[in-house]
Amino acid sequence: MLLAEDTVYTLRLASDPADLRGAQRLRYRVFVEELGAEGPLVDHAQRLERDEFDPVFDHLVLIDTRVDPASADHVVGAYRLLPSDRLDRAGRFYSSTEYDLSALLASGRRLLELGRTCVHPDHRGGAAMFHLWNGLADYVLERDIEVLFGAASFHGTDVAALAMPLSYLYHTHLSPPEMRVRALPPGRAEMNLIPAEQLDRAAAMKAMPALIKAYLRLGGTVGDGAFIDRPFNTTDVCLVMDTGRMSSRHRDFYTRKKGSA
Repeated sequence: MLLAEDTVYTLRLASDPADLRGAQRLRYRVFVEELGAEGPLVDHAQRLERDEFDPVFDHLVLIDTRVDPASADHVVGAYRLLPSDRLDRAGRFYSSTEYDLSALLASGRRLLELGRTCVHPDHRGGAAMFHLWNGLADYVLERDIEVLFGAASFHGTDVAALAMPLSYLYHTHLSPPEMRVRALPPGRAEMNLIPAEQLDRAAAMKAMPALIKAYLRLGGTVGDGAFIDRPFNTTDVCLVMDTGRMSSRHRDFYTRKKGSA
């Protein structure tokens, strides 16, 4: 997954402890320092956000080649990935504590759980996320993944303040029944808070995190119900993307990549 020589970035699956540590350091910067997250394995002394799933997941990392890996600050973008053929090792999907995943598990399709997606603030708005998307596309094609899913977050836990974007997602992007996961109590929060006829699309999209908007453009849908994740100080929706139902433009992008591999 090496990138062109004229870029400052290299993209790869974490291949050694330094890369994993770099991903955990980036996650600390984004989720703990920016968003106020907490967790039982968070290491504040070394500034690492980590959990028990890290050894089982693949970590797609974007490296700034100008930074010494020994500093643990060389990772500037990251995705955490768990394909369903590794589920026996993990014991469960990470998001199964927030969502009933029965519909996806019963589908018999090749699944990929996405999580801990983040980009360093100094690298946002440029090519970093584009490189991560391309790396994810390669990963999906190489493993014949059929369905991608995972929690995506709104900052904060005040559902009333998020009523417009949550209601917009519910009315316009709810997953089909055969793919529809459901948020679980006690963290479950209803998303159907504003009637469809009272929606303000512009206001909803303005309040929508960039990552969620990107998945929607790819044809992503959302499960039934949000989940209030108080340790992470977020309100989560479960995004589901069927690669077979992508818009033709984005499906062509994947096909071109596959044909050139």
